[in-house]
Amino acid sequence: MLRIGYHISIAKSIDLSYDRAAETGCTAMQIFVSNPRGWGINPIPEEQRKSFISKSSIFDIKPVVAHMPYLPNLASANPENYKKSKEALDETILMCSSLGISYLVTHLGSHLGEGVKKGIEKITDAINGAEQQESVKILLENTAGQTNSVGSNLDELVEIFEGVSGKVGFCLDTCHLFAAGYDITKHDVLDQIINELGFRNIGIFHLNDSKFELGSHKDRHDNIGRGHIATKGFKNFLAYKGITEKPLILETPELPQDVELDELNLVRRLAGKQ
Repeated sequence: MLRIGYHISIAKSIDLSYDRAAETGCTAMQIFVSNPRGWGINPIPEEQRKSFISKSSIFDIKPVVAHMPYLPNLASANPENYKKSKEALDETILMCSSLGISYLVTHLGSHLGEGVKKGIEKITDAINGAEQQESVKILLENTAGQTNSVGSNLDELVEIFEGVSGKVGFCLDTCHLFAAGYDITKHDVLDQIINELGFRNIGIFHLNDSKFELGSHKDRHDNIGRGHIATKGFKNFLAYKGITEKPLILETPELPQDVELDELNLVRRLAGKQ
């Protein structure tokens, strides 16, 4: 089975994310485990936590992937924000462990003008010092190459990967790769990516089209087939050996529920899974 799904809301109760995911035909999903626009990680009521774990055995939706909130910046040159970012990482890892979530995706952040080398040092120090939980694997998400960002090229991702200890892998975002200048519609480019990062080190793919052209360095997601990667590009991408064995998470612009199902089915057709 192709494991595919959306980033799902946890509004009102985190366990309702399973119901929402099932309604749109998801066989995998991504969630936030706290307010994505705040610093504090509020505890989840025990009743909700138990219901979430119970539903994990009821619904055939796996894996469930958590994503770090927006504010933390593990590459930050600001001492106060860097400290808060590390605390947020620790708290989110512990939250994932309590919910039985095995993957935690983190943005790599901005070095704020201090340079990529300093940014990489900050990131590796933060991850190496993080609250390690055997059940939770941190996935480093590549960036689109915005000003001062870290992790838009393969060399930077490899350097971070080699500098950290513990269970760490990659979350590769198709929009970000394309915007950073990697034409993922071409087999030889995918060969380069897989050879440098190692296929077994890739935990999931974020499957997003790009509103801007190849090498734009702009992080603007579009719905599958509606952007510059286009339907043909995704068909080529999904045909690459092993891609469809990895979970695919869409973070595309919100659509009506019935159209969301159509988008997932489009990916399934392009992958030859329907």
